[in-house]
Formats: sequence, structure tokens, C-alpha cells
Amino acid sequence: MILEARDIEIVPSRNLNYLYIPLDCVWLILLLVLLFITGRHATFIWSLCGGVLYWLVDFGIFHLALNERKVVGANTALFLLWLSMSYGITNFAYIWLWLRKDKRAIEFTILIVCEWITTPLVADNYGAPFGQVSISRGTGSYHGFMAIFLAVSYSIVIIINLFRTNPKKRINLLWLNAIGITVQFGWEFSLLITGIRPMNKNSFFTLIIDSLVETNLGLPAMYGIFLLVNKKFGETFWFKDKMKRLADCESDDVTIPVIRLNSPISQPMNIQSEPKSS
Repeated sequence: MILEARDIEIVPSRNLNYLYIPLDCVWLILLLVLLFITGRHATFIWSLCGGVLYWLVDFGIFHLALNERKVVGANTALFLLWLSMSYGITNFAYIWLWLRKDKRAIEFTILIVCEWITTPLVADNYGAPFGQVSISRGTGSYHGFMAIFLAVSYSIVIIINLFRTNPKKRINLLWLNAIGITVQFGWEFSLLITGIRPMNKNSFFTLIIDSLVETNLGLPAMYGIFLLVNKKFGETFWFKDKMKRLADCESDDVTIPVIRLNSPISQPMNIQSEPKSS
């Protein structure tokens, strides 16, 4: 089995129709609006940064520099811009919400996973007349570098933890791995079960390797950015004073002032009338 796995090249590929793109864009706008109006402004900005970062990596490095990304049936730059914004926004929103242990992380996670599953199924059912797009990406020229980056990133965190005597100040390595692995596994698995990625042996190994490496390698660095942003700005950023504690971002508690019976305001006022003049 090990020899067979070594002979299989990890080549992520997808086949989808054009209806998928507008459906996905509508949902992305909905997600961003919900993040913003519920006071999750740091998550909102972080998600947009994720989309831009994914495009720079996918188009700039995988396509232009390494010539590993192939797109058939669409303009490469524009298609990869949409694709990167789609998975960059959802992945980074997922990561940030779980890093901060947001009280509504489960609701947003279900929303994201539902979109990963329902949008391709709807597009597959109704989008046949719109035309097809096929994409693929080789990994042979950079997966080794990703593995090194993963090892170095987590080694730094491990060394930091080894020198921290207070257990409460140690970084939760299992938590970082859980976030990094599950977010990649979630959308990679959805590609398989919705038919966008072919169900074969190559796709199985792609699912496993990509889930363990590709997003997870950046979690230690993302956690460091999260700590800095959270300490300096908080979740509501420059709206912090105006939208404090909106939508349970900070706390579910509501403090109601109580007037004690023995307080001065509760005592009857002693009004003395002036003596009448005789």
C-alpha cells in the first residue's frame, strides 16, 4: 500500500459549470454581510485578506511562477480570482472564528459547510446549459517545501511551550491542528461527494495530504497574528466603542442596575414647610 501511494501524484482537479460562480458569489456576500453586521469586523477583514492571499498564491505562484495551475474553459486570472476569494474567505472566516472561540462559531461553521455542499449540487442540477470549466494543479514542485514549512512552524510552537512553566500560557497544539486540518478536509471532502472532484484513488490521497499539510502549515503564524490583532484592536476594530458587545461577540451578559431599598434614592424625602408668620 505504501509503494502504491508513492507512485500516485497528488494532482487536485475540479470540474464545474458556470452557474456555480454566481450562486457562490451571492452566498459569499451574505456571509460577509452577516459577519459585519454582527460586529465581527476583524473576522470580516481577515476573511477578505484570505481571499487576496489565496489569489496571490494560486495565480502568482502556482500559475505564473511554477506553471502548475491549469484552467480550461475560462479566463485564468479572473477565474482564479473568484476561486481564491471563495475558498479564501470561507477558510479564513472558519479559522478566525474558531481561534477566538466565537460563541457563534458553530452557526457560522454550519452555514459555511452547507454552502460547500448545496451550491455545487444546485449548479450541477441546473447549470448544464451554462458550460463547463476544468482546472487542475500539480503539487510535485512545492509540496516538499510545504512539508518543511509545516515542520518548522509547529517546531517553533513546541519549543515555546517547552520553556513555558505555566500550563495556562502554553499554546494548545491540538486545537491549532484541529482547526487547520478540519477546515481543509471540510471543503476537500465536499468536492468529492458533490462530484466536482473525481472519486478515485488519486483524489483520496489528495484529500489526506492536502488536509494534513496545505492549510495547517499556516496555523501557528495565523494564531500569532490573531493574538496581536485581538490585543490591539479587538473583534469590532474601530467600531468597538459604538458596537460594544454586539451579537455576543464579547459577552452574553446584560447588566441591569438595581436600586437597593436602603439606598438614599429609595428613602422618602423629608420636606419641612416653613413656619407660618403670625
